Amino acid sequence: MASISSSPRTVEEIFKDYSARRAGILRALTNDVEEFSNLCDPEKENLCLYGHPNESWEVNLPADEVPPELPEPALGINFARDGMNHIDWLSLVAVHSDCWLLAVAYFFGARLNRNERKRLHSLINDLPTVFEVIAERKPIKDKPSADNGSKSRGSTQRTSDVQAKNTAKLADESCDEDEEEHGETLCGCCDGNYNADEFWIGCDICERWFHGKCVKITPAKAEGIKQYKCPACNLKRHRP
Repeated sequence: MASISSSPRTVEEIFKDYSARRAGILRALTNDVEEFSNLCDPEKENLCLYGHPNESWEVNLPADEVPPELPEPALGINFARDGMNHIDWLSLVAVHSDCWLLAVAYFFGARLNRNERKRLHSLINDLPTVFEVIAERKPIKDKPSADNGSKSRGSTQRTSDVQAKNTAKLADESCDEDEEEHGETLCGCCDGNYNADEFWIGCDICERWFHGKCVKITPAKAEGIKQYKCPACNLKRHRP
């Protein structure tokens, strides 16, 4: 079952926990995919895929506690293993894993303020989803037989095309929603309009937003900042 990494509380701690769990799940669905598939025996009970804060992964039964200590991942991922194309099944597990990772992150982030939640979302959004990583991978190839080889290749190509279109559509919708929410937000330095393709950071003092490039803050640098103060607020603090 899912484990708590000493109850992360800050944006940086929550993002570190999210990244580690995500890394574990990605390992299960890529490098360790054969072992993962073998553990998902359809003859067993409802199984879940867990990512842990130490970047490991586990296939196990769901937690017995009600309510659980942490949000639980999708149940019964093993039941669909043999009834779907393998890459489609992995993609389905990936989508449910993305939902679970976000649920755990926002479970820890429920006590964050508005600016901190935006910063957490920005850090998470800079990473590709598990689904995006899995959908771009080549499917595991079985040895083609003389009579089914071309059919399998055609089916795989159609599946990949559909997944690519769906991923692009989801990305476009996400950007549209983000830009609608922040459409009137201006950079506190250059007065430039909000753009979802650029990294932004919010000041925890004056609550204004800035292009990362305008205040010389990168996403990686932001991970180590517990409370961001913009240049103007820093200047006020140092005035006698």
